[in-house]
Amino acid sequence: MHPPRSRPGGQMASRPLHFVWIADCSGSMSLDGKIQALNTAIREALPHMKSVARDNAHAQVLVRAIKFSTGAEWHVPDPRPIEEFAWPDLQAHRGVTDMGKGLELAAAQLTLDQMPQRALPPVLVLISDGQPTDNFDAGLQTLMRAPWGKKAVRLAIAIGDDADHEPLQKFIGDPRIRPLQANYPEALIAHIRWVSTAAIASVSSPSHGLYDQATQVNPLVVPTPVIAGPAPDEITW
Repeated sequence: MHPPRSRPGGQMASRPLHFVWIADCSGSMSLDGKIQALNTAIREALPHMKSVARDNAHAQVLVRAIKFSTGAEWHVPDPRPIEEFAWPDLQAHRGVTDMGKGLELAAAQLTLDQMPQRALPPVLVLISDGQPTDNFDAGLQTLMRAPWGKKAVRLAIAIGDDADHEPLQKFIGDPRIRPLQANYPEALIAHIRWVSTAAIASVSSPSHGLYDQATQVNPLVVPTPVIAGPAPDEITW
């Protein structure tokens, strides 16, 4: 077995991989158990994220989260190693859907001051059940101007039939990748697990996955999960 390759000046260190959930907590997320289902889905995905991270030891996966409703704020403000990460439950608020402010908040952390140049491309997952009520395009432009914003792997999940796919598609920025649609809790669990594990595995191995360092685009070459229909007694959105 060959020893790990070394960088000039010492042994090769793991490269930080920042993973950020950007979650809708507007008033509509309080309906039909959507916010509870989202909390459950992220908690159930964590062991799988940790497993994928262990299999890619050269990447140090750091997780945090933003929540947005009327305004936006950090739900988990400091990047936490996935090995130590525990999900604090989100609460839905009686507010609107300031999605653009959520993207601006993320952009402020995607700078070279906050993320070293040797980091792996960050992963941003946007989750919403509605449509933006603020200036989404301005928020997206701010994100894309950030040094790591354009390089980020950007994925999105739409919760329920009322979710507006257009801003989610703009956020993704690649017509080959579509927002994942979750119309019931089991579908949300499957999509949350998939975006987290596939993204970590692919970004950790750029030549084999959804991030192309040469072109700085994220063609999705791994299949999305096949989701069975809801059970007869399951809530649908």
